[in-house]
Amino acid sequence: MPESNPTHPPETGSPAAGPSGQDDKNQRYWFHILAQDTPSARNLHAIKLVDKAWHQGDRVCVLCDNQQQAEELDELLWNFTPDAFIPHSIATDPATPCDDPVGLLLYPPAATDWDTVIILSATLPDDASQYSRLALVAHNDPAVLNQAREHFKQLRKLGIEARVHDMRQR
Repeated sequence: MPESNPTHPPETGSPAAGPSGQDDKNQRYWFHILAQDTPSARNLHAIKLVDKAWHQGDRVCVLCDNQQQAEELDELLWNFTPDAFIPHSIATDPATPCDDPVGLLLYPPAATDWDTVIILSATLPDDASQYSRLALVAHNDPAVLNQAREHFKQLRKLGIEARVHDMRQR
């Protein structure tokens, strides 16, 4: 089956989900493997996914590893395009949930709170199979690719065959 271009996800459905209206849970889980080998390329790709999903009406969160990563994404969201405004905030404490349509989270997201979850974290949340849509973004760095492989294995153990968009082969 030919892969769609991950930088231009299908016109219907959110970028992490593929075409909308599909009941197949495997269509809701996506791996994006970038040709670039920098964290900044990974962050920019994640922001593009956020922008697309938010414009399609999704509540979107990005699971970050640390405050610095969340602040870098915050800066990208403010400056993504000159005319863009994506309401967002950094959420550091699960006791104070994020009310904005887009959250940069430093704790595992609750599946019921978000339509699309984008994982940049080294840890895949235990309840990942409960998310409506999930996108994992990896840049072409050996450590990050190994982490992505582990996430992929974890999803398989949950009975999920995530679709892979490998942009290194283009």
